[in-house]
Amino acid sequence: MPDSEENLKKKALDGSLGQNPEGFEPRFLNRLPPRQARKFSLIPLHLKGLRQDIQRSILPDHQHLSKESLNNALENLYLQRAEEKEEVSTESLWTTSADGLVKIRMDHTCSQTPKTVHQVFLESLEKYGNLNALSSKRDGKWERITYSQYYLLSRKAAKGFLKLGLERVHSVAILGFNSAEWFISAVGAVFAGGILTGIYTTSSPEACQYIAHDCKANVILVDSQKQLEKILKIWKNLPYLKAVVMYRETPAERIPNVYTMEDFLEIGNEVPDVTLDVILNSQKPNQCCVLVYTSGTTGNPKGVMLSQDNITWTAKFGSRAGDIQPAEIQQEVVVSYLPLSHVAAQMYDLWTGIQWGANICFAEPDALKTSLVTTLREVEPTAHMGVPRVWEKMMEGIKEASAQAGFFKRKMFLWAMAVTMERNLSCPSSDLKPFTMRLADYLVLAKIRKALGFANCQKNFYGAAPMTTETLHFFLGLNIRLYAGYGLSESSGPHFMSNSYNYRLYSSGKVLPGCKAKLVNIDAEGNGEICLWGRTVFMGYLNMEEKTRETIDEDGWLHTGDLGKLDNDGFLYITGRLKELIITAGGENVPPLPIEEAVKIELPIISNAMLIGDQRKFLSMLLTLKCTLDPETSDPTDYLTDQALEFCQKVGSKATKASEIVGRRDEAIYQAIEEGIRRVNEKAAAQPYRIQKWALLERDFSISGGEFGPTMKLKRLAVLEKYKEEIESFYKEPNN
Repeated sequence: MPDSEENLKKKALDGSLGQNPEGFEPRFLNRLPPRQARKFSLIPLHLKGLRQDIQRSILPDHQHLSKESLNNALENLYLQRAEEKEEVSTESLWTTSADGLVKIRMDHTCSQTPKTVHQVFLESLEKYGNLNALSSKRDGKWERITYSQYYLLSRKAAKGFLKLGLERVHSVAILGFNSAEWFISAVGAVFAGGILTGIYTTSSPEACQYIAHDCKANVILVDSQKQLEKILKIWKNLPYLKAVVMYRETPAERIPNVYTMEDFLEIGNEVPDVTLDVILNSQKPNQCCVLVYTSGTTGNPKGVMLSQDNITWTAKFGSRAGDIQPAEIQQEVVVSYLPLSHVAAQMYDLWTGIQWGANICFAEPDALKTSLVTTLREVEPTAHMGVPRVWEKMMEGIKEASAQAGFFKRKMFLWAMAVTMERNLSCPSSDLKPFTMRLADYLVLAKIRKALGFANCQKNFYGAAPMTTETLHFFLGLNIRLYAGYGLSESSGPHFMSNSYNYRLYSSGKVLPGCKAKLVNIDAEGNGEICLWGRTVFMGYLNMEEKTRETIDEDGWLHTGDLGKLDNDGFLYITGRLKELIITAGGENVPPLPIEEAVKIELPIISNAMLIGDQRKFLSMLLTLKCTLDPETSDPTDYLTDQALEFCQKVGSKATKASEIVGRRDEAIYQAIEEGIRRVNEKAAAQPYRIQKWALLERDFSISGGEFGPTMKLKRLAVLEKYKEEIESFYKEPNN
């Protein structure tokens, strides 16, 4: 049974909220001023409670958090149900105003009382205050922040934002890599009544300007001189911007209204706690607290408004549908490395972490280039999420290591993979493992998983883009089942989830409890547009009423624009996207994904395949080759991967570079590709589904090349524009 209001107050005020484990020396970031760092180092191993934490860790010597102030904060946790219902009562299911309120989509099957971020954090503080919350590696050593310290630092950041002039429902934008400072600033922004807005670190100054202006950012946080230069370049065009705060690095020179993280936290001391408490107590679950900007593959990015209830409800029920455990049962260990400006990473790392008391360990900024596996080995996470490209890169690395191994080791690896993959594909729901499979796991596969950092990883997730069949099968061969989720920014991340007891290969799982889904405009094969309803559904697009009306219908259903099928058991299968559906000149509807996937399966040398044919007489395709990545930039090089080289050798080519194959039109490779396309065409349902022409591009697709968005989603319109000459050559009429 949860504590009563009076008991919780007594625990907090009497100093009984959580103790630190033996031998743990609390630390904060090494960028704090010496005085604050010294205070952290002097905290005894057994903290005497929240009151003591506040006085010793956060507040300066002359300032104390009053009993009345703490009472106010705790009362916010135990609002009367009648008051809560009155607060959230409103008629409209959507709004486009930053200060608008929406009607929450309550459902009797999952009727949790709507809560604010602060209420949820206080609940977690009571249960997990002594546990490690944020872990950062600095100068070769891991530094930890407990949940008590995390909460207090978030309050301190909130007061810093207020001091800098953060206005209600204006934004705090963060342009930097994942870190404890990112999390503390994010929570602090929400506590202060602002709106958290993430900006991709790969964004151009112009893209930063659009988002910062659109969200009315009063404060922007940056993590490096490089990112600071972007903001300095556009500051004159940002009328709402009052200050910039820099973490991780220090500004190269003193600039007015540019603060270090240390200075920023220090100035918050000038704001009384009671001022912050008044703001916290006025917050409502149905008001906006987060903006997630879409990647803008079809025009300017749209600001997806997420309410406090969107965040707190999805963090709880979306994660439980993925079998994430509360720390009372098992403290989850998670490596944070995917961009927090994306809804999936933000929900999984930041908000779910607070909900269940997870230990979030921050990877190095070069994680996606080189260092991710190193961090995984050190941390050994219990749950891990990656976009498909992350899993594909792991697969390619393992294949390359296998190709370079000795004859015996390579044979053992292939045998173990074959035995395990066959069993997992033929009996996907069985927990029984034959002797040969157990032997393969003991001799080979367990060692590979440990080398990857997955020795303790029980849950492995993917989302944000389609996963290739090759990758899914490969990890099944390693005895790693990849669980899919489905959702979008507009559904606060997950609306469907898979787990160990809700799993089907190629499926995105089942709908979350308390949520609904349906298909509309279903075709003869059972494909229809996926529509969603529930407390995951967003508030609306900021200042975009027309776009919001296009997306949310009169009954409050979110129209995703994605095509899918639902089987008899409620499992969802994604089959394409409405906007990507190719309608040929003959009127045939052709979903490109199945054909593109079939080509990549037939031709393991192919990295990316993009089908073309909208309003054309026939289908054509652009192809790229699998090439190694530059370790510094993650851009594709000219050199073929080991898997591509193996393909070349099999068909009789001596090529080692993409330029050699394309520049010389390598006869063996071109013939092999032509034969692979023919095999795909033989399986086509009808003539309009067959690929008539294709071209091999000299450089693989990439983010820097403009073909991929920040989450590695293919930007089809950008590809059509970039390679329009190659495409037009497919359809040129011969001269008479």
